Amino acid sequence: MPLPADYIERVYAGVLGKIIGVYLGRPFEGWTYDRIFAELGEVWYYVHEKRGVPLVVTDDDISGTFTFVRALPDYGNTRELSPAQIGQTWLNYIIENRAILWWGGMGRSTEHTAFLRLKRGIPAPRSGSAALNGRVVAEQIGAQIFIDGWAMVAPGDPELAADLARRAASVSHDGEAIYGAQVLAAMESLAFVERDLGTLLDTATTFIPRDSVIFRLITDLREWRARFADWRVAHKRIVAHYGYDRYGGGCHIIPNHALIHLGLLYGEDDFQRSLMVTVTAGWDTDCNAGNVGCLLGIKNGLAGIDAGPDWRGPVADRLYLPTADGGRAVTDAVRETYAIVNVGRALAGEAPLAPKQGARFHFELPGSVQGFFADESADSRDTLRLENVPGHSVHGRRSLALRYRHLAPGRAARAATATFLLPEMSHMPGYTILASPTLFAGQLLSARICADETNPAPVQCRLYLLVYDANDAPVRVYGTAATLAPGGDHTFAWRIPDTGGQPIAAVGVEVCGRGCGTVYLDYLTWEGAPETSLCRPIGGGTMWRRAWVDGVSIHEQGAHEPYRLIQNEGTGLLIQGSREWRDYRVSATLTPHLAAACGVGVRVQGMRRYYALLLTFTAHGIGIVQLVRVLDGATLLAEAPFAWKYDQRYVFDLSIVGNDLRGIVQMPDGNSVSLDARDDMLEGGGVALIVAEGAIEAGEVTVRPV
Repeated sequence: MPLPADYIERVYAGVLGKIIGVYLGRPFEGWTYDRIFAELGEVWYYVHEKRGVPLVVTDDDISGTFTFVRALPDYGNTRELSPAQIGQTWLNYIIENRAILWWGGMGRSTEHTAFLRLKRGIPAPRSGSAALNGRVVAEQIGAQIFIDGWAMVAPGDPELAADLARRAASVSHDGEAIYGAQVLAAMESLAFVERDLGTLLDTATTFIPRDSVIFRLITDLREWRARFADWRVAHKRIVAHYGYDRYGGGCHIIPNHALIHLGLLYGEDDFQRSLMVTVTAGWDTDCNAGNVGCLLGIKNGLAGIDAGPDWRGPVADRLYLPTADGGRAVTDAVRETYAIVNVGRALAGEAPLAPKQGARFHFELPGSVQGFFADESADSRDTLRLENVPGHSVHGRRSLALRYRHLAPGRAARAATATFLLPEMSHMPGYTILASPTLFAGQLLSARICADETNPAPVQCRLYLLVYDANDAPVRVYGTAATLAPGGDHTFAWRIPDTGGQPIAAVGVEVCGRGCGTVYLDYLTWEGAPETSLCRPIGGGTMWRRAWVDGVSIHEQGAHEPYRLIQNEGTGLLIQGSREWRDYRVSATLTPHLAAACGVGVRVQGMRRYYALLLTFTAHGIGIVQLVRVLDGATLLAEAPFAWKYDQRYVFDLSIVGNDLRGIVQMPDGNSVSLDARDDMLEGGGVALIVAEGAIEAGEVTVRPV
C-alpha cells in the first residue's frame, strides 16, 4: 500500500495532538467530573498555570508511546516483530524504579508487574497475561496509552496497525485492554485515508470479538449519541454502566475507553471541543486526551489543530523521553515525527528521509520551532519573535524566522533550544527526568543564517552555548560573530571548546545591531565524536553528575574519585552520550572493590544493547578480560586470562572504528593485555561505566575521536 502523499505532516499532527492532549489533561489527572467542573469548569484550554505546575513535563503516556515503538528499528523494521522482542525493548530502555513507568508495585501497576516478569525471564506475551497476572491487573489502561506509534507506522493499513497493537499490548496487558488498543490503533491508521468517524469505528471494531465489553461499549456510545444531544447525558450513562465502581484496579481501560469515544462522538470533529469533552469528563485525563488528540491530529491534520486557540505556541514542539538512551531524552515533535515516518517508510519499502542533509534542527514542518525559545534575560526581553516561514533555505523549503525589534547597544535578541536539562527541567514534578547532554566539546557545530533583504541595516550574528557553572547556573559562551548585510548569509562552523567537565544546557543564536528586522535560521546541527573529559569540574556543581543516565543501584561521589557505583544485583550502567556517536575511544581508570564484573562500554544504546570491555570472574573464580556484545543476551567476542584483584586500579581503553573493536586493560605494574574483535550489530551509541553485583570507583572518563 503506497504511503499517503501528506504522510509526514499527518504524523507530525498526530505527534503534536498526542503531546498537546497529555499536557492539557496532566494537571488534573485522576479527578472526577464533579471535581473538574467545580474547580475548573469546562476545560477548553491549558490550565497548568491555574494549578501552579509546568506545562511541558515528563509523562509515562508520552515516554512509553515514543519509546516502545523503537522495537521496530532496533530489530530491523520487520513486520514479523514478536511480542518477545518488544519485551526485550522494554528491558533495554527502562531503568527500574526510575524511567518511563508508574512504579506502583507488583500487582498494582500493570506495567511494573510486567517489567518484573520480564526481568525474571518470563517473556512476552506471558509477561502480561491474565493467566499470570489476573484480569484486574491485565486489563488496566496502559495498552491503550502507548499505542499511537504503532498506528502511525502503518498509515492506511488498519489490519497491520491492529496486529502490531496486539503484539505490543500483550507485553503488559491482556483481554479487554488489548481490544481497546487494537480499536484505537486501527482507527488512527485508517484516519490517514478516511475522514468519516463512523467508518473508522465500523472498521476498527471488526478486529475485536463481538462479545467483548469494548465492542458493546462502543455500540452503546454510538446509540446514546444518536439519542442524546448533550454529552453530559451520555457521560452519566457511562458512569452508571461502565464506571470505575464496576471495574477493579487503579485505572481500568473500560471507563477510560468510553470517555475517548465520548469525546470523539460529541466533539463535532473539532479538536478543541473534542478535547474539552474528553478531559472535562474526568478520570485518566492525560491518557484519554492524548489518544483523542493523536487521532484527530492524524485525521484532520495541522489545520485541525490550528483552527482553534494557539495550542502549539506554548508547547514549542517540546517533549521529554527519559529512558536509558539518554541522548534522546531532550527531544522535540519534529525529531520524533521523522523517527516514526522513517519506520513507516521502511515497512513500506521506502528509503529514509533526512531533511537538509540530516541536520538536527531543520524546521521543515509547517509551524515547527523545535524547542527554540526567545531569551527573556533583562537585556533581551521583548526583542524577539519566532516564526516558521517558507523559503530562505539552501537544501530545504522552510526556515525559522527570528524577527527582532528595538535592538540597540546593550539590547540583543537571542533564541536558543535545549541540548540538555535547563534549570527549570531539573526538578520535574511527577516522573523523573533522566537525560544525557546531546552536544559536547570537540564536536563541530554548524548553522546557516541569512538576513532579510529588506532589513534597514546590517546585523551581527553569532552562535552561543549555555554552559553550567560551579553554581549550576547556565552562562553564555560565544562563538565568532559574523556581520550580515541585508540579503546576505553566513554559514557558521564552530568546534565546541572544552567546558571543563560542565554540561552544555542549550545552543542558540544572538543578533546584535540597531532597529528592527529579520534573520532566518536555515538549519543548526553538529557532528563528529566528542573530545571531552567527563569528570568532576573544578569548582564543583551538581549538573555534571546529572549528565549521566543513572542505571545503577547507587551512584554517588567517591571519597577520592568522581564516581562510586554500586549494583546490588544484575548489571548496572552509568551512561552518557547519544546514538549519533560512531567511531571513538573511551578511557577510564576503575578500582573494583567487590564486583562480579566491571568495565567500560561503547555504542551504548540502553541497558541491554552495547559493547563492553570487562574484567570478570568465571564460575571457578578465575579472572579474565573480555570483549562482549550485549544484545538480547551477552555474546563473547574475545577473551584472555587476567589475574586481576580487588582494590587495585586498572586503566581501561576501548576504541571502536567501523566494525573493529580494540580493548586494552593496563595493570598497576604497567603491563597490559589487549583484545581485538569485529562485529557489525550496533552502529552507534554513547559510553558507559559498568558494574555487576558489587562496588567500584572510577576516575575521569575521557572520550576522543579515532
